[in-house]
Amino acid sequence: MKSLQIAASGMAAQQTRVDVISNNIANMSTTAYRPRVAEFSDLMYQQYLTPGTITSQVGTVVPAGIQIGTGVRPSTVSMQITQGSLRQTEAELDLAIDGAGFLEVTLPSGEPAYTRDGKLNRSPTGEVVTMDGYPLADGIVIPVDAQRISISRDGEVVAYFSDNPAGQSIGTISVVRFVNEKGLEALGDNMFRETEASGPANRLVPGTEGVGIIRQGYIEESGVDVVKEITDLIAAQRGYELNSKVITASDEMLSATTRMR
Repeated sequence: MKSLQIAASGMAAQQTRVDVISNNIANMSTTAYRPRVAEFSDLMYQQYLTPGTITSQVGTVVPAGIQIGTGVRPSTVSMQITQGSLRQTEAELDLAIDGAGFLEVTLPSGEPAYTRDGKLNRSPTGEVVTMDGYPLADGIVIPVDAQRISISRDGEVVAYFSDNPAGQSIGTISVVRFVNEKGLEALGDNMFRETEASGPANRLVPGTEGVGIIRQGYIEESGVDVVKEITDLIAAQRGYELNSKVITASDEMLSATTRMR
């Protein structure tokens, strides 16, 4: 009885969906988190009678046929390209990308990684780094005697000194864009890695060629819609229960068969 295997695949699919939803809800307060969505596809069909099969000598054909599916499987868990709301913090090293794009950082291995988490700090040497201490690939170093800094919408970083109130440019923060953002590999810690699916990284000036602008003193909040996630969770729970009922019904049918005399 194939319904047992089919329903089991349905239960596994709904469990995957719940896993994805639970991760979204867990990250409802994570800076710049983009929610994921589980997508599914049906499995191979068994062709008992193929549509279009000739059924008589005069050439009549079967209009629909008999095709029995064998279940469902997860096809992808993709990142939703949505932007969270921007929350003002007034901190001079809090940055938010208003639009598309990522900040590029350098991992301890020397490998580049990409993030939208703009909660930045100074290292002991004045280098601008992430909360985990990874420096920006743009190599921005704030002088020790700088009283404050400002970052323009196009990424220019200007430091102000007591003896130079007009300010001095100390570098530019670029924004990186990918042809297919959904193809990035998630590393955790709000970091992503380039893959063959994402295409190469294109480093651009903020506000040009379709990338977002830099907003100083803002942080991008999580893009999770809690109401939607709870609604999807209820739907997944109901789907799991329905598949379990199919298994129960199939088991009872098999039991009836074994009791036949």
